[in-house]
Amino acid sequence: MKARTATLAVAVLAALATPARAQQPALRTPDVIFVPTPQEVVDAMLDVAKVTKNDVIYDLGSGDGRIPITAAKKFGARGIGIDIDPQRIKEANANAQKEGVTDKVKFLNQDLFTSSISEATVVTLYLLPSLNLKLLPKLNAELKPGTRVVSHAFDMGDIKPQETQNVNGRTIYLWTVPIK
Repeated sequence: MKARTATLAVAVLAALATPARAQQPALRTPDVIFVPTPQEVVDAMLDVAKVTKNDVIYDLGSGDGRIPITAAKKFGARGIGIDIDPQRIKEANANAQKEGVTDKVKFLNQDLFTSSISEATVVTLYLLPSLNLKLLPKLNAELKPGTRVVSHAFDMGDIKPQETQNVNGRTIYLWTVPIK
């Protein structure tokens, strides 16, 4: 009986000692499936946004991290990737390590609709039009005027972009905050 009580006490203490992050509720399921943006489109997105070393890129739904990683390598910009899927975050961190840019990029396992994006000077998207429109109030509320928003493949309905480009059959869109 004493052994059983001691085992129970150890189990209770171990449960209490578990880090808080392990007890947080799981994030909701992703809104879209992961489809990587081709590298030539990544390059065009960063070019159309006129990214420089002074920029802070936020990639919403960052997947394997290729946009923030490219921004860091090609321009010296800082990059933040936000993705709801912990597997994508692991992959992005491994890619950043492989590319030697862990000092410039960070990947957050968060919900892009609730994460703060106010530090961004450039925001990149590869979401559905309905999600882009759902994000619109957040983009206009949190981002400073002049922040560039670039979307791969999907527009924002009737909101006219400042620029569109075609990259081998793939469209990219550019808006500047405030987006109206």
